[in-house]
Amino acid sequence: MSAAGEDPRLAAVARWFETLQARIVAAMEALETELSGAPAPREPGRFAFEPWERTDASGAPGGGGLMGILRGRLFEKLGAHRSTVFGAFPAEFAAQIPGAAEDPRFWAAGVSVIAHPWSPHAPTAHMNVRLVRTTKTWFGGGADLTPMLAARRTHDDPDSVAFHAAMRAACQRHPEAADADRFKAWCDDYFFLKHRNEPRGIGGIFFDYLNSAGDEQNSAFDADFAFVRDVGESFVEIYSEIVRRNARKPWSPEEREEQLIRRGRYAEFNLLYDRGTIFGLKTGGNVASILSSMPPEARWP
Repeated sequence: MSAAGEDPRLAAVARWFETLQARIVAAMEALETELSGAPAPREPGRFAFEPWERTDASGAPGGGGLMGILRGRLFEKLGAHRSTVFGAFPAEFAAQIPGAAEDPRFWAAGVSVIAHPWSPHAPTAHMNVRLVRTTKTWFGGGADLTPMLAARRTHDDPDSVAFHAAMRAACQRHPEAADADRFKAWCDDYFFLKHRNEPRGIGGIFFDYLNSAGDEQNSAFDADFAFVRDVGESFVEIYSEIVRRNARKPWSPEEREEQLIRRGRYAEFNLLYDRGTIFGLKTGGNVASILSSMPPEARWP
């Protein structure tokens, strides 16, 4: 369980996650270059990268990753991170992970992106794809959109329509692995602030424990992996389109205030409910990467 070399499928997934991170970085930097003067006449932002390593609870090497952060003229803060980690879950956490109660050893790899644009008209967006192996093997992930302004946080808003259409299309291209209606409903249920009785945003898709492969059937594993790749690529394409159509729109101080309050709600979800945050902290991940999903500025009125 300590190395992807024990299963070439894991190594192939880890290599593709490197490709996906590079694709995200190139697309977001291209937007920063393309949309000159928006929303302010700053230089186009570029990612700063920081490699990190972790030590497992036993003291042995436990993998690591590459954190990428961009602060620019379109994005107030954008994180694009990759990790490949392994080791053993702490006993108190193992019981919560499928297949880890029998054997706490694990291997996990993933890519996550969280974008907080300057413009209140450009929605915050999140995407994550991952593969986890314990005594079981599964893919998880999804993508969701959080418009900052109440007037834009409707399901008939053009951004919402386009985003849902892109995620549904990715599911429909892989019917053997994905169920668009189920994954949309799962996203709505997951990204919900129970203490406020309100959704975090307008949703998208969410899936976990995607294991039509079992642990041995390569053809089914390949189908799941193809779907996960499509989610990553579809997100990059549709979110780039949404940023382009919104980045140059002017905004008022009142709209900035509304954006900051909505960001506060976003922070509440990530600290109280987000599985990725909990998983990263429980497994000794890089704290800066894990908490980079937090908005750069937020407000609680």
